[in-house]
Amino acid sequence: MSGKINLVLTILLVACGLSLVNAQYQARHLFIELECTQSQARQLDIEWAQLQLDQSTLGKHARIEEIARRDLNMTPLTAARTQYLTPEASK
Repeated sequence: MSGKINLVLTILLVACGLSLVNAQYQARHLFIELECTQSQARQLDIEWAQLQLDQSTLGKHARIEEIARRDLNMTPLTAARTQYLTPEASK
């Protein structure tokens, strides 16, 4: 009778040991995945900051005006070139 109890307890002990090893393996695997994801998040934050900087640089009025003059041959508006429209007097 005690031989059967010893066998059952040995099987339970081996099962618990294998369960522990499996749990540690999965924990390590999840930790590695977490580290990779955090690294990717940091990289995306850096890229986002760079894109915001690029957007603010590209949207500056001085840059837009310089491109308009250079590429589109536009000139600044002057009072001599301005035409004002007035509504006609009602009849």
